[in-house]
Amino acid sequence: MDLDAFAAAHRDQWERLDVLVSRRHLSGGEADELVTLYRTCARHLSRVRSAAPDPQLIAELSTRVATARGRLTGTREVRTHAVRRFVLQALPAALYRIRWWTCGVMVAEIALALVVGMWTLHSPEAMAALGSPEELDKYAHEAFESYYSTYSAPDFAAQVWTNNARIAAICVAGGVTGILPLYLLYSNAMALGQAGAIMTDHDMLGVFLSLISPHGLLELTCIFIAGAAGLKLFWTLLVPGPRSRSTALAAEGRALITVAVGLTAALALAGFIEAFVTPAPIAWPVKITIGTGALALLWAYTLVLGRSAVAAGVTGDLEEKEAGYVQPEAG
Repeated sequence: MDLDAFAAAHRDQWERLDVLVSRRHLSGGEADELVTLYRTCARHLSRVRSAAPDPQLIAELSTRVATARGRLTGTREVRTHAVRRFVLQALPAALYRIRWWTCGVMVAEIALALVVGMWTLHSPEAMAALGSPEELDKYAHEAFESYYSTYSAPDFAAQVWTNNARIAAICVAGGVTGILPLYLLYSNAMALGQAGAIMTDHDMLGVFLSLISPHGLLELTCIFIAGAAGLKLFWTLLVPGPRSRSTALAAEGRALITVAVGLTAALALAGFIEAFVTPAPIAWPVKITIGTGALALLWAYTLVLGRSAVAAGVTGDLEEKEAGYVQPEAG
């Protein structure tokens, strides 16, 4: 193929395609012409690639084809309406719908942590399994408190946030297994109970509570919510209700992933408190007030906005045009 002759023969078509792509508004005839020229240019690109693979001409035609395709298919923009709907309706509705699951997980987690803590505290064998007396003494008097100030506050906040957000996402997305959220919740309760037992055994329970309370109130609640969402997803798999199992699981999965996305913001706030407030040289009541206020804000957001959103028929799922067509089911 003579590339120069080929390019000269079709240059007018390519340039006309550029003109149509650059226009903000097209008439009906121009839109049809754009489609025709896009297909023609795509065929030209295919011929050049197979017959005479010239890198410069291939790059030029590839850019034209990609730009024209983008104009034809359109690009999805983040609209203000979509953001407002997510923040003010979808997320609070999804949180509200699992509020009792969250409360159930919270009670079970706290009860398990207390049982583990009391058992570890009163069992020499269980305490010894956690480390030697020297290691436990160092943990209680040095390591536990220094953990919050080892890294710079911004780095520590980012580290805590990404780790907790990852755990929350895994807990929700892995809920379909039923096992993964239970394992993560169990591990969390075990770690909390054992840490509390070590600190209590060394007369450091006050330090333990003062260090975990400011950020822990919000952070642990986010973990409870993630666990509740994961277990709710598993329950939907077992008991889909009047809908088919696949339809129910898809709808509930989309709604509960909304929870995982929303928890990233709450966990970012918890990470900020853990990095900047927990180790700060300020009075303990002030720290507790900040942590309690953050937790109250989350619950107010869930109960106030969530109740009104659910009353309006919002579930947390995507809108119909975003979720795609669902075949009607008899029920």
